[in-house]
Amino acid sequence: MKKITLLLLLFTSTVLIAQEKEDEYPQDINKKHEVKINALGLLAFEWLDLSYEQLINEESSFGVGVLAGFDKSSDIEEYRKFSITPFYRRYFSSKFARGFFIEGFGMLHTYEDNTYYYYGNYTDYSSETKTEVALGISIGGKFVSKSGFTTEIYLGLGRNLGGDEYSLEAVGRGGISLGYRF
Repeated sequence: MKKITLLLLLFTSTVLIAQEKEDEYPQDINKKHEVKINALGLLAFEWLDLSYEQLINEESSFGVGVLAGFDKSSDIEEYRKFSITPFYRRYFSSKFARGFFIEGFGMLHTYEDNTYYYYGNYTDYSSETKTEVALGISIGGKFVSKSGFTTEIYLGLGRNLGGDEYSLEAVGRGGISLGYRF
């Protein structure tokens, strides 16, 4: 009788704990996709930076970001006009794909290389569009609401591969993104 009572209590507590987690984190049930927009890039740099993330399991994900700069009047276009950035993330939280993460990324990016030449009182200017590839690492944090809305803050640095002596040596990746998990 004691064994049956013990097994019944064990089964009941297992079912209750499983039900409690389901009620506590409904955004984790069968939701493996996220779409996001980088609000910081849109407001500060006039870049449209959209990304998609596929959750592999509770500890990792992969995705891709696409950035397009549309402000032609500022000097920031020298830094980035367009980029495609695939990434892989590893999460270090007990919750499903959220909290602190480390990200490895690759970036194919296009930028305007403006060079000024000074000859005494005379200045010459040349402009060239360059496309290069970079590899880098980012760190950040992700927060997910019970309704599935996400906020993430991240910052990273990458190194350009190849290029010439006048190419950018490094690229940055960062932002404050708002999105939805579905």
